[in-house]
Amino acid sequence: MKLIAGLGNVGDKYCFTRHNAGFMVLDRWSYSDNFSFKQESKLKAFISKAKVGTEDIIFIKPTTFMNLSGEAVRAVMDYYKIGVEDIIIIYDDIALDAGKIRLRASGSDGGHNGIKSIIKHIGTDKFNRIKVGIGPQIGPSEHYVLQNFSKEQMEILKEVLDKTIEATKCLMNEGIDKAQNKFN
Repeated sequence: MKLIAGLGNVGDKYCFTRHNAGFMVLDRWSYSDNFSFKQESKLKAFISKAKVGTEDIIFIKPTTFMNLSGEAVRAVMDYYKIGVEDIIIIYDDIALDAGKIRLRASGSDGGHNGIKSIIKHIGTDKFNRIKVGIGPQIGPSEHYVLQNFSKEQMEILKEVLDKTIEATKCLMNEGIDKAQNKFN
């Protein structure tokens, strides 16, 4: 069983903000593969279970808001007995231009508070992640990430959502090295 967490903030006012790129990927995936999310308060997340190929997947969108994402990831890992080697985190990256994605098997939080929270709660930075570019940044980062995508970025984003889903499936089926070679 795999855990795929898309990071973002809950609520209508955040729906199309740059910080919600992780939520947007999972929303696109649920739309294209016809699965839906249900809020699980005790796990601090919207959750969906699906089968991708032969793999059972738990998809989550934390309800803790971005800066506390680790609480939901840890709760779901513990409840479903999922090891750190079986998680994939999808989130926005201000240092990457819109339209780019980058896969990594480990690393620092890079100033991303959602990733900082996950590292704190699971006790390691060695987990698979897919960064969705939202740059180039204009103005202070704390304001930029909470703004809606520009019209130009929205056009790019449509392709990036599908590309990120494809990269996630490749990562699950072929491993991080092959997925990085293909998508980075």
